[in-house]
Amino acid sequence: MKKNPEKKILIAADHAGFSLKEIIIKNLENFGFEVVDLGTNSAEKSVDYPDFAQKLCKKLRAEKGILICGSGIGISIAANRFKHIRAALCHNVKCAKLTRAHNDANVLCLGARMISEKTALSIVKTFLNTKFEGGRHEKRVAKLAK
Repeated sequence: MKKNPEKKILIAADHAGFSLKEIIIKNLENFGFEVVDLGTNSAEKSVDYPDFAQKLCKKLRAEKGILICGSGIGISIAANRFKHIRAALCHNVKCAKLTRAHNDANVLCLGARMISEKTALSIVKTFLNTKFEGGRHEKRVAKLAK
């Protein structure tokens, strides 16, 4: 049986995002997603967010990814250095919906110190359930890959 890339999610976080990452993983697994956890494995040891962004971005192909750090800013900057990545920092459901519908974002970035667990889970659900609209947005997204 061929695996469905729509049901596979890569996820990584630094130490500040570790706890939220664990909550998101449990939630996604409960909904039948195959989750590939790329670390970190503890909130206790300080690690560098660019290392985890790089780890996820190098592995990402057809599936989507989720990156988490304290603010979400640093990890989104690090992810967007990769040509095939369209990473979007989202603080609310509306941003998650628009970034998928208009920008075809393939990586969701979250700030664990900026949003509640409930908000984060709502953002993840929206991000994963919103389809790219295409149309007038296609040429704009294509320009991002140049």
